[in-house]
Amino acid sequence: MSVATVADHRIPQAYADTLCMPPAYADGRIYETYRWLRANEPFGMAKVEGVDPFWVATRHADILEISRQNDLFHNGDRSPTLVSQEADQKVREMMGGSPHLLRTLIHMDAPDHPKYRLLTQAWFMPPSLKRLEDQIRAIAKATVAKVAAKADANGIVRCDFVQEVALHYPLHVIMSIMGVPESDEPRMLKLTQELFGAADPELARESGTPPEERQIDFGVIIDFSNYFRAISEDRRAHPTEDLASLIANSRIDGQPISDLEAMSYYIIVATAGHDTTSSSTAGAFWALAERPGELAKVKADPSLIPSLVDESIRWTTPVKTFMRTATADTTVAGREVKKGDWIMLCYASGNRDEEVFEAPDEFHVDRKPNKQLAFGYGAHLCLGQHLAKMEMRILWEELLPRISDLELDGTPAMSEAVFVNGPKRLPVRFKMS
Repeated sequence: MSVATVADHRIPQAYADTLCMPPAYADGRIYETYRWLRANEPFGMAKVEGVDPFWVATRHADILEISRQNDLFHNGDRSPTLVSQEADQKVREMMGGSPHLLRTLIHMDAPDHPKYRLLTQAWFMPPSLKRLEDQIRAIAKATVAKVAAKADANGIVRCDFVQEVALHYPLHVIMSIMGVPESDEPRMLKLTQELFGAADPELARESGTPPEERQIDFGVIIDFSNYFRAISEDRRAHPTEDLASLIANSRIDGQPISDLEAMSYYIIVATAGHDTTSSSTAGAFWALAERPGELAKVKADPSLIPSLVDESIRWTTPVKTFMRTATADTTVAGREVKKGDWIMLCYASGNRDEEVFEAPDEFHVDRKPNKQLAFGYGAHLCLGQHLAKMEMRILWEELLPRISDLELDGTPAMSEAVFVNGPKRLPVRFKMS
C-alpha cells in the first residue's frame, strides 16, 4: 500500500532525496529506493529542494511506454539529464535561453533528431562493424598481452581492472574509429571522467565548489570543444576515412552543420562510446570475481559470452537516468501528467523489475530471456549498442579462456553520479595462462 497521498502521488521525501544524491548511486542505496518505488509508487512525483518537481518511472513497462512515444515525451524541451534549478538557470543564461550546453542526439527531437542520427548511423550498424572486427580484436589481444605481462613467476596478476583494462580498451577502440591520435587518448580519458564524474570528489576537476553541488563542469566542455574544433578544421582541409571526417563535413538540408552541433557530435561519440562500455566491462568482471560459479559456466561454454555481455549491461546499467518532458496532457500508469511535466526514466530500476526478470538482483551469465533496456528504446535507442556489445564480446573471447582463480583483491568502488556511473576501482587477483 502506497504511503503517498491519492491526491498527488508524492514520493516520500527520503526516497525522493535519494534519487538526486550522487553518492546513493555509488553505495547501493538507490536500489533500495527503486525496490520500494516499484512496489509502492512506481510512477510518483518527486519534490526535492532546489530541483523542479519531476515524475519518476521505475517499472520496465512504463519506461518502455514513455520511450516509444517520442512525439508525446520530448528530450529537447528541457534538460534531458537531472539538473538543479540553479544549474538550469546558469545554462540558459549562457546559451541565450536554451536549456542545453550541447546539442547532441540526446538533446534533439524530430524532425532534427532523425536527420542528425542518420549522418553516422551506418557506421554503427552490424554490416559496417564487421569490417572493424579484426581491428578491434587486435586491440583486445594487445590489451590481454599487456595484462599477461604483469603476471609474477607463478602466473598471478594483481591489478585494478578499471584503471588498467576497462577504461583503456574501449577508449582505444572508439578513438581509433574517430581518428583521434593514440597519444591524445589520456587527455580524452581525463576529460570523459571529469564530464561524467563532475559530482564525484575523486573524478571531478579541481573546483572550489563543494562536490555535492557540482553538476556541470563548463570548463570540461570548453576543453572538449577546443580539442575537437582543431580536429574538425583539419578534417575539413584534409578529409580521411575516419568518423571525425564524416562529422566535420556533414550537411543537413544542404547546409553544413553548425560548430555547436559538430562539437556536440564529437563529444557524445567520444564519451558515450567509451564510458558506458568501460562501465559494463568492469561491472561484468566485478560480478564474475564474486561469483566463481558463473565464471566457470562461461569458461566451460564460450557460446555464453554474448549472454554474459547482455547480463553485464543489465547488471551495471551505466546510464542510470534520463529525463523526458511531456508535450501534452496525458496519462501514465493511471496518473494525470500535464504538458511541460518533467519525467525521470530510471533504467537501472527497470532492469531490476521483478515483473520482467526472474531473480533480478542475481547475476546469471546464461540469463534467458534478457529484456534489458540499458540502451533505451524507441527513436533514442543507443546508436552504439552493437559496437559496445561487439567490443565486450571480443575482449571476453580473448581474456576469459586464459584466466582462473579470479577474486577481488581489495575493495571496489562505484563512481558517484545520477546520470552515468559505473565502477571506478576494481582491485582483482587472478591466474593467467
